[in-house]
Amino acid sequence: MSLATPPAQARTGSTGPRPATPDDARRHELAAFLRSRRERLTPEQVGLPMTGRRRTPGLRREEVAQLAAVGVTWYTWLEQGRDIQVSTQVLDSVARALLLDPSERAHLFTLAGADDPAPLKECPSVTPSVRLLLDHLAPFPALVLNSRYDVLAYNDQYAAIVGDLDRMAPEDRNLMWMAFTPSRFRDVLVDHRTERLGIVARFRSGMADHSSDPARKALLARMLKASPDFAELWQRHDVMRPGNGIKRFQVPGVGLLRCEYTNFWLSPRLGTRLITYTPLDDETRALMDRLPTRRDLSETA
Repeated sequence: MSLATPPAQARTGSTGPRPATPDDARRHELAAFLRSRRERLTPEQVGLPMTGRRRTPGLRREEVAQLAAVGVTWYTWLEQGRDIQVSTQVLDSVARALLLDPSERAHLFTLAGADDPAPLKECPSVTPSVRLLLDHLAPFPALVLNSRYDVLAYNDQYAAIVGDLDRMAPEDRNLMWMAFTPSRFRDVLVDHRTERLGIVARFRSGMADHSSDPARKALLARMLKASPDFAELWQRHDVMRPGNGIKRFQVPGVGLLRCEYTNFWLSPRLGTRLITYTPLDDETRALMDRLPTRRDLSETA
């Protein structure tokens, strides 16, 4: 492995040393993190023999370098916070050598300013506590989405707006799919043409964090094939991070709902989130009380 050249030391003069930058702070934090993970391990934990007396706890730097198959000098520079280029393959090897758990691995890649080729997966299910919270948010509509816009759970009030999503095929239970194909969601979303711009921009932005996600790639291919409107917007390369905002729904038999939506993140790195819809005015608040529940619908059936 070729070694990167360490940076020149900060020059000092009449104005003193160069001020620390955010990158300097990040590298300093990375160095401290690597040292802490190295010092907690013993040779036995990683399959190395105990040799000689150790003055400090944990593994030696050369042992970590050996386990990660990198040069000792290069690893030393990394742990000293030097300004060197680090590949994702090397970071992956270091993470394995230090026996990092998924959260620690994600932290390592974040501090190194690199994209993890095997990122921490989003929680695929909704916990009982989240389901309980959804039910107790009534009469306010609420749902749980992952970063691909798959609907993972929702309460009766949200179903009263967009329909019973459980009756749909699992692959169609996706807000981006419903926004670009015939659906009740598209029918009741008053500003659906404008909303679609944000959906596509946020989905493209998320691709940068989940570029290796097969499900995301499959959804993208399906969207491009099914919707010329989506394909046109996708070619614009607009990006946007998730945020809060306002939506309007024209619900048959109920009326116009003017809602403010708020995201509550349930997983790392802007992944799974709980979204609540609260009324913008007294009229909407009164109309939300009229949204039927599944029990109401079953009693009238």
